[in-house]
Amino acid sequence: MTPTASGGASGIRVSANHLINGAGTVVLRGVDRSGTEYACVQGWGLFDGPSDAASVQAIKSWGTNAVRVPLNEDCWLGINGVPAAFAGSNYITAIVNYVNLLNQNGLYAILDLHWSAPGSTKATGQQPMPDQDHSPAFWTSVASTFKGNPAVVFDLFNEPYPDNNGDTAAAWSCWKNGGTCSGVSYQVAGMQELVTTVRNAGAPNVIMLGGVQYSNALDGWLANEPSDPRAQTAASFHNYNFNACSSTTCWNNVIAPLARSVPVITGEFGENDTAGTFMTSWMSWADSEGVSYLAWTWDTWGCSGGEVLITDYSGTPCQSDGTVYQQHLLSLK
Repeated sequence: MTPTASGGASGIRVSANHLINGAGTVVLRGVDRSGTEYACVQGWGLFDGPSDAASVQAIKSWGTNAVRVPLNEDCWLGINGVPAAFAGSNYITAIVNYVNLLNQNGLYAILDLHWSAPGSTKATGQQPMPDQDHSPAFWTSVASTFKGNPAVVFDLFNEPYPDNNGDTAAAWSCWKNGGTCSGVSYQVAGMQELVTTVRNAGAPNVIMLGGVQYSNALDGWLANEPSDPRAQTAASFHNYNFNACSSTTCWNNVIAPLARSVPVITGEFGENDTAGTFMTSWMSWADSEGVSYLAWTWDTWGCSGGEVLITDYSGTPCQSDGTVYQQHLLSLK
């Protein structure tokens, strides 16, 4: 099945420190749609909740223009005992169909490698870095599948945390170069290798690269930026109220200078207290700097703990995180 970019989601690319399409500068504002990283490997489904047109239109109704879709490398590759009904061609077809549906509704799709694992270990959770065993094969296949769809962005690894979650020279060396790394028990595929893998597959798509410390530390990003012959890389930032870089001071000192060199896309943000005040602060700052952001998460996991946007898949917002986000997005339309 050939992916297509149709509807309102025209091709997107990097130009200097901006994302652009045929109409001009694009700032991505959207949601994370969790489920495709865990339902398959747990053996009970492909999505957690609906993936039909009505559910996508509910996301669109908030004023979004992007959806981040977390992926599982074992499910995509059909390895390590994932049930066949939820793996390999069945999984790939489901993701392709969902991406096409997003695009048809004017939404960009961000595909991220969320759950992975080395060797014969089943990918049932987050790892500190991509594994040499499967992650290059995963990105070869994903890039080959979507290389004809410029409305798809590749987020190469969800939340790196090598060197025991340090923001250190060793962590950044591992991040870029892979190999044998402190705090990682397996051979790592570094970001340079994965960028090269995507390009060797013939895919010109925009690539997102999250920093260390669960994509929250970006101070070493520019110094370790992988070489990309197409110059189509963006920095991915994850920003929660409990992270180290969660203050205006850090944003001004680290994120703003980076955003003057490359596009910055906040692949995840949210807060765990349901107040919405941190989210409001971040969105206001990000809007002033032209930084993109996608909120975690468009899933019905219950509103009491925060970091959940909705009470149902028709888009009824949680109080206050969901309400704050919905109202802010609609105010920008």
